[in-house]
Amino acid sequence: MKKTTVLRKAIMERRAVTLPGAHDAFSARVIERCGFEGVQVSGYGVAGSLLARPDVGLVQMKDVLDVTWNIVQAVDIPVMADVDTGGGNAVNAAWVIERLIALGAAGMNIEDQVFPKRCGHMAGKEVIDAEEMAGKVRACAAVRDRLDPDFIINARTDAFAGLGLDEAVRRCNLYLEAGADLVFVDGIRTRADIERAVGEVRGPLSVNLMDGISGMKTELIPITDLAAMGVGRVSIPVASIMVMHRALTDFFTALRESPTGTLPGQTQWVTSFEEYTDFVGLKDYRALEDEYLPKQRLQSKYGDVEKIVG
Repeated sequence: MKKTTVLRKAIMERRAVTLPGAHDAFSARVIERCGFEGVQVSGYGVAGSLLARPDVGLVQMKDVLDVTWNIVQAVDIPVMADVDTGGGNAVNAAWVIERLIALGAAGMNIEDQVFPKRCGHMAGKEVIDAEEMAGKVRACAAVRDRLDPDFIINARTDAFAGLGLDEAVRRCNLYLEAGADLVFVDGIRTRADIERAVGEVRGPLSVNLMDGISGMKTELIPITDLAAMGVGRVSIPVASIMVMHRALTDFFTALRESPTGTLPGQTQWVTSFEEYTDFVGLKDYRALEDEYLPKQRLQSKYGDVEKIVG
C-alpha cells in the first residue's frame, strides 16, 4: 500500500493518529524505530537544526525540500512535510506540492500566516485573507488530484490567537471546501475549544501537543481522549529538537564541569558505539562491500578481520 494511502486511512479513521516531529533524518528514524505510524517534519526543528535560529521564516524552501527528502529516504513510515506558507502565492504553493509528491512525502502542512511566518505558539502572528489561503489550497488540491489523490493536504489556520475560535472554524471549513483533507487550528487553548472545533469543523481536525514545555498554548490532553473526540491527527511538533537540546546541554555541561574533562564510567549519557553503528546501518554497508568490492581490495582495507564495527 502506498504511504499516502496508509496515512490517509489512518487520519480518516479519526483515531488521533500520532505523528511526532522530526528535525532531520536521524530523529525520524528514531521515531520510526520507537513504533510510531508516521512522522511530521518539524518546521521549528528544521530552523533550529539547520540555522540555530527561531522559526520565523528564515529557512529557504529548497532547504525544506532537501530535509524532507532526507527524512523520506531514511524511514519506511509516511512523512508529512511542513511548507509554512507555501513559498509564496497559490502558484508557488502548487509548485511545492508537486515537488513533495515527486520526492515521496505522504502529506504536507500549509498555513494562512502572513510571510514571514512564525511558530504557532509565538506572539505577533498575522494571517492573510481567508479567500487567498483558499486559493492556495485549491491550487494544491488540483496538483494532488492529478498526481496522487491520497496525498494529504493539512490546511492550518493561525486565526485563533487574533480573531478567535469562530473565525478559525470558519476558515477551516472554507479550506476543506477548497480541497483540504485535514485542518488544524494552531494555538487552540482548551479541551472545550477542541471539542467544539471537532463538532463544528466539517472534516478531520489535527491537534498539536507537547508535554513538559512551558509556553505551549494548547492544553495537554491524553491521546486516548482526543481519539474519543474524533480528532484525526495529533502532531508532537518540537519534541525531537527540544529533547536533543536538553540532552546535548546536559552532557556538555557535565563534561565541561568535570575536574578531569572526562566522564569515566558514566555510560548513561551515550549510546554504545556498536549500538549506534547498528542503528545507522554500518553492517548493511559492510555487507555491500563484501558483495561488490574485489577481494584484494577488502583484504587491503580490513586484513583478516571478518567483522568491522568502525
